[in-house]
Amino acid sequence: MKYATTDLCDTFENEVHVLDPIFQSYGGHARFHGQIVTLKLFEDNSLVRQTLGENGQGKVLVVDGGGSRRCALLGDQLGELAVKNGWAGLVIDGCVRDSAALGQLPLGVKALATHPRKSVKLGSGQKDLPVRIAGCDIAPGQWLYADEDGVIVAERERA
Repeated sequence: MKYATTDLCDTFENEVHVLDPIFQSYGGHARFHGQIVTLKLFEDNSLVRQTLGENGQGKVLVVDGGGSRRCALLGDQLGELAVKNGWAGLVIDGCVRDSAALGQLPLGVKALATHPRKSVKLGSGQKDLPVRIAGCDIAPGQWLYADEDGVIVAERERA
């Protein structure tokens, strides 16, 4: 990728929003970007699985998991599903598991922490609605850029 979040912030200072620096990188790609698809859920990754099973070409999945640190919303199997369907990456306001395996996948993954416990599977959650995570309002269709220096959101494609 030819962009850097620092350069995008410098060039488009009034047009990008910076997420609070609360995320760790767990995927094999530290840099990723794409058009945003949003999910809002709590300790149930059923909708994560369903969404990652769809075509994700050029997209980033942003998961408002309510900041829960009591279970993981993504593991290696869902990571492999994301790669298979072309997703550029995920930003999860929650935890992941199987971090060593996720680190080997050609996928960007930002999350709060790791947790060995899997989530429940109740089929709850909502898709494609505005969410607020890490101090930033995020809407479906916006663009997310992530690298070693941070995560930013823009109204339109900037790279």
